[in-house]
Amino acid sequence: MSSANLGMAHTSSRAAILDVIRAAGTISRVELTRATGLTGATISTVVRRLMNDGLVVEAGRAESTGGKPRMLLQLDPSARFAVGVHLDHAGITYVLANLGGAVVARWRKPGAGADDPREVVARIAAEIDGMITRVGIDRTRVLGLGVVSPGPITASVGMVLTPPNMRRWADFPLGDALEDAVGVPVLLDNDATAAAIGEYWAGGIETTSAFAAFYMGTGIGAGILVNGTVYRGASSNAGEVGHICVDIDGPECWCGSRGCVEALAGPAAVVAQAQARGLDLGGADRPVSAQFAAVARAALSGDPVAAEILARSARYLGVAAQTLANVMDLELVVLTGPAFALAGSLYLPAVQEQLSRSFFARASHPVRVTISTNAPEAAAVGAAALVLQSELAPRHSGVRLPPEVAGEVSAQELATLA
Repeated sequence: MSSANLGMAHTSSRAAILDVIRAAGTISRVELTRATGLTGATISTVVRRLMNDGLVVEAGRAESTGGKPRMLLQLDPSARFAVGVHLDHAGITYVLANLGGAVVARWRKPGAGADDPREVVARIAAEIDGMITRVGIDRTRVLGLGVVSPGPITASVGMVLTPPNMRRWADFPLGDALEDAVGVPVLLDNDATAAAIGEYWAGGIETTSAFAAFYMGTGIGAGILVNGTVYRGASSNAGEVGHICVDIDGPECWCGSRGCVEALAGPAAVVAQAQARGLDLGGADRPVSAQFAAVARAALSGDPVAAEILARSARYLGVAAQTLANVMDLELVVLTGPAFALAGSLYLPAVQEQLSRSFFARASHPVRVTISTNAPEAAAVGAAALVLQSELAPRHSGVRLPPEVAGEVSAQELATLA
């Protein structure tokens, strides 16, 4: 992305500058001018206001290159915080993240289970209140709450299509209920999309990259970012790679289709195959996540049956990654989520091999595959990052303006900086 388009990808110059400072770690005002395409006067005005708001601080001077050393800028990580919650049948994961995306506190509690959604909401509110008290942060610095869950989700009614074990949440007004209970703004999103935002916000992803976070928890999904902007689709549910059909005569999937990647290769499918092959998973009444973990541990310990089952699952995931990479021309695939935290080392070679061998544009560029450093709680980290990005560095939804338009900074835009 050109520097001019980088500025216009955000909803304001303030957002663009803050995002570049976050991504760089430390950066000078001159470098900000080059990176954003904004004028020096605009950079000075915005940086001064960001410092007055306590979001940005000066961090010493860079090494001299002959002239006066340039003053470096960086985010003040303790200036703002966000709470992220991953709501799933198997467990509820909470994180408190600072402005830089670093996790300040994290914990996991029993999941939604078969409880009434209103009871779970009350439980979440109490857990968040207790966590903020224990950490001892100023509540006025908490920007909001991000809540993510599997499957399609909308801002108005929450989950509109749920896995079988979360049917009671279908059409429950999750956002409104949590906002009333917690008393801060609430954002809802798909867990895989949130995981991708978390990878981007925490750093290490190039602003100009096209990448996908492949998320595997109780299901399989993907979040996609292009030039730092989430690709959401018509209803914010892009990236459902778990529901790519790879066998038109395959088993029924909970989504209503047949032969989906998730139905053939997701954690529940892996567990069912392991049970059918006689592997000891610690009891059929254990959660799928715990039984999948047992399969992964067995494979890593050299059990040939467990290794064969996971190798088959990995091949299907490789096909799903190839399909998405072909459609979106990806440069990077990040494997993340609780299942990949356990078994990522078994999946990564197969996914990388599939992309290296069969990605359509492989002669132009490779697609690199990595494992997230935040894989176990990636969705909750992403939920917090969703709030940070939305409040501090909101981006347009992928609409690209011509460079000659994007390079202009209007008086009206400057007025939005106040």
